[in-house]
Amino acid sequence: MKLIEIPATDGQAEAYVARPASGEGPGVLFFIDAIGLRPQIAAMCDRIAAWGYVVLAPNVFYREGRAADLAPKRDLREPGAREEHFAGMGNRTSMGTDEIYPDLDHYVRALHELDGVRPGPIAVTVYCMGARLATHAAGRFGDGIAVVGGFHGGGLVTEKPDSPHLAVANASAEFVYGHAAQDRSMPPAAVDALGKALEDAGVEYSNEVYSDASHGFSMADTSMYDEAGAERSFEQLRAALGAAASGVSAKAPTDTSMCRPAPMAAGRQPGAPSSPSAASADAPGIRISKVSVTTV
Repeated sequence: MKLIEIPATDGQAEAYVARPASGEGPGVLFFIDAIGLRPQIAAMCDRIAAWGYVVLAPNVFYREGRAADLAPKRDLREPGAREEHFAGMGNRTSMGTDEIYPDLDHYVRALHELDGVRPGPIAVTVYCMGARLATHAAGRFGDGIAVVGGFHGGGLVTEKPDSPHLAVANASAEFVYGHAAQDRSMPPAAVDALGKALEDAGVEYSNEVYSDASHGFSMADTSMYDEAGAERSFEQLRAALGAAASGVSAKAPTDTSMCRPAPMAAGRQPGAPSSPSAASADAPGIRISKVSVTTV
């Protein structure tokens, strides 16, 4: 797994870059799960890149150490190995907005500065705790982010004044959330509260609960992997990315200091119905329409 280094708030952060065969495409920022930047993340980035996107996955835990040092020491598919790894992580997942926001600016800027990234809004796809970062990013960058795909995200709704779900009020992105049915970090009441925030914000969204899936269902290198849930998440993400890519403006960002890309092209109409299961990344105009919480 070859990594680059990008500027971050408190130093340099390692990052993985995946590119399509053409070498260019819209940008996708990939926020990793709590386990860290590792070959599984690289494989997921490669899959998304193959759809026609340039993907950047930063080591958001760079303050704690380099990716290799933070990586699991055992096969997390073995009994007890995942639990052992999490027990030794300490407070790695407790980043506050005072750390998150400055880092987001660096990560978004680094993605735009990669060779081959087309000007215009980016997408953010996230897993586990990364969903918190992406939801905050959508609020922070407004129409600079076209799509947020968040899967088995935890802690999206809290009692704190900076709860991630409150950030959607300032967002323009289409949100695609796929929650695990068995997830203490995102219980049904939290899923409902997130759905209400999305509805009140007037954005396009999907807020689904994947039946029989547990937290971490997308990660094939752990014991929590659920193939049906993982494939469902890729299907929904690809549909949303394809819709956004079909409407990306060719106009370059006007405020590069804050990395706020140009707005979506006028051809992308809110509320147009779609069939996510039939969508592909090269199918222009496909939309995922607003839905309430559903279990699949």
